Amino acid sequence: MPPSGYFVDANLLVLLVAGSVDRRIIARHRRLREFTEDDYEALMELVGQASAVFVTPNTLTEASNLLAQHEDPERGRLLAGLRVLIEESEEVVVRSVEASAGEDYLRLGLADAALLDTVTTDRPVVTADVELYRAASRKDPGAGLNFRHLRA
Repeated sequence: MPPSGYFVDANLLVLLVAGSVDRRIIARHRRLREFTEDDYEALMELVGQASAVFVTPNTLTEASNLLAQHEDPERGRLLAGLRVLIEESEEVVVRSVEASAGEDYLRLGLADAALLDTVTTDRPVVTADVELYRAASRKDPGAGLNFRHLRA
């Protein structure tokens, strides 16, 4: 049985948004050089199996900053695409004081530490970041999904 939903880290949120706006942007966006249109399709298939995409304000802010590192006129289209994702996702707020109190904060930073405070087997994080995946898996063996494994 698939999880009720997935948290998606900032880099994969950028992939989701760029692919939904125009798959050709994936090859041109400097923050997506490691991904392909096939990766976008795989990610869409994964999150499509669940009833929700979960996000935190921290990952949304990070994704917004990464999306904005692209030229106009596509930049505006990407940020509009992020707006759609924001409207369609379920936002979970983790207070920064709580996220920064965890032992993983110093290694992973605030956005990923906030994710770690929220993930469970029923709401795992999908990430291409090996360190975030390992930290989530240490918390709960089913709380992390390594996107690189889906690609293989």
